Amino acid sequence: MVAIATEGLTKVFPGGQVAVDGVDLAAGEGEFLVLLGPTGCGKSTILRLVAGLEQPTRGHVRLDGRVADGVSPADRGLAMVFQDYALYPHLTVAQNIAFPLRAHPPVGVDPVRRVTEVAAHLGIADLLDRLPGHLSGGQRQRVAMARAVVGRPRGFLLDEPMSNVDAALRAELRTEVALLARRLGVTTLYVTHDQTEAMTMADRVAVLRRGVLQQVGPPAQVYGDPATVFVAAFLGTPRTNLMQGAVYADPDRVVVDLGSQVLELPPGQARTRALAAHHTERVTVALRADALQPVPAAADRPVLRGSVRLVEHLGHEALIHVDTDTVPTTPAQARLELPEGPHLAEVAGREAPGGAASLRGALARMIPHQRGAGPGPDAAAGYGLRPAYDLELPGDPQPAGEVVVRVPAALVPRRGERLTLAVDLDRLFLFDGAGARIRLD
Repeated sequence: MVAIATEGLTKVFPGGQVAVDGVDLAAGEGEFLVLLGPTGCGKSTILRLVAGLEQPTRGHVRLDGRVADGVSPADRGLAMVFQDYALYPHLTVAQNIAFPLRAHPPVGVDPVRRVTEVAAHLGIADLLDRLPGHLSGGQRQRVAMARAVVGRPRGFLLDEPMSNVDAALRAELRTEVALLARRLGVTTLYVTHDQTEAMTMADRVAVLRRGVLQQVGPPAQVYGDPATVFVAAFLGTPRTNLMQGAVYADPDRVVVDLGSQVLELPPGQARTRALAAHHTERVTVALRADALQPVPAAADRPVLRGSVRLVEHLGHEALIHVDTDTVPTTPAQARLELPEGPHLAEVAGREAPGGAASLRGALARMIPHQRGAGPGPDAAAGYGLRPAYDLELPGDPQPAGEVVVRVPAALVPRRGERLTLAVDLDRLFLFDGAGARIRLD
C-alpha cells in the first residue's frame, strides 16, 4: 500500500482565502489517519489536494516519497468516498460498484465476481439489482464504500462519509469502515468533525483549526496531552471547562488565581517549581469533567467551590453544572484581543455573575501584572486571524463561571446544593496567552 504525505501544503483560493496553511502530515502504509476539526478548517481541501482534484498553491503531496503534484487523479491509485455518496441514479447497485472496473479494466479480473465479493463483504449482496433511489442512507453509503474498494486502491480518502447517516447506524458503520480498511491494509485518510468517530477509528488523529495543523498523535495522546488550548477544548464530552487565571508565586507557595477563588499547588513538587517561573502571567486553565470530583467541604487539597445550577441525568451517571463564579475564557480573549491596554475597558464592562463590577475586580487582579503586551490589533496571521486559536465549537456557550463535572447516578446532588470539587492536578492543563501548552512535567 501507499504512504501518503504532505509537505508544507498550502492552498489559497481566489480572493485570498487560505484554506490550508503549511500542513505537514504523513500517513504510513496501512495507517488509518483521521483529520479532525470544525467545519471550514481545511480538512476536505487537504483530501482534495491529496486526490489531485485541487492543485496546491505551495508545498507538495508525496505518494511513497515521490512528489505527486503533476500526477492526474486517475493515476494516483487513490479512491475517494464523498459525503453525499455521489452514486449514479440511473445505474443499479451492481453497476455503480463496477464503474471503476469499467473505467480502468484490471487485467485478469472477472468484474462480476469482484463486485459480488465486495458486496458480500459490505452486506449489500441482496441489493445489487436495486437503484440508489430505493436504498436507505446507510445502504447508499455501503455502496459508495464498495465502489471505492472494488478497484483495490492503494489508499482511501474518506470525506465525512457518515454525516448523512442517522446516529444509531453511524456507530455500526464506523466499526465496519475501520475494520474494512484494516483488513485490506489500505492507507486511509478520514475526514470528520465528530470527535467520537476520530477517537474510536483512528490509529492517529490530526487536529486542524482554520487550515493550521494543531497536533497529531494517537487518540489517547492527543486527548490526554493537548498541545494547544484549542485541542483541549475541541476534544472531550462534555466540553472542557475553560477559565481565565493568573499565576502568582512567592517563597512559600504558588497559586493560580481564578478571580473569585484560587488553586494552590502543593509545595515541593516539580510542577509547582516549574509553574513558579510563570509568576504574574495570565493563563487559560482547562479542566475536563473527569478532572473534577466532589469531596467533603474540608478536603485538604486543591478544590473549586460552587453551587449546583443544573443536573443532566444520563442514566448511569449525571453531568453536574456548578456555578463557581470564576472568570470564563471567551472567544475574543482567546484570540489575544485583550492582553492589556485599550481592550480591557471593553471586556471589563461586560456583564457576568456578580455584575460588571465583580468581573472588573476579578480581572484587575490578573491583568496589571502581565509581563508584556501581546500583539497589537494588526498583529494577525497571514489571513486575518490571531495566531493561536479560537473556540469555534458546536453548541451554546456555558454560562460565565460554570464548570461541568461527572458524577455516578447514586451521588447526584440537588439543584442549589453547595459542592466542593477536588481538582486532579495531573489533568490540569494550563495554556499561555498564545494558546500554547505550559508544560509542568
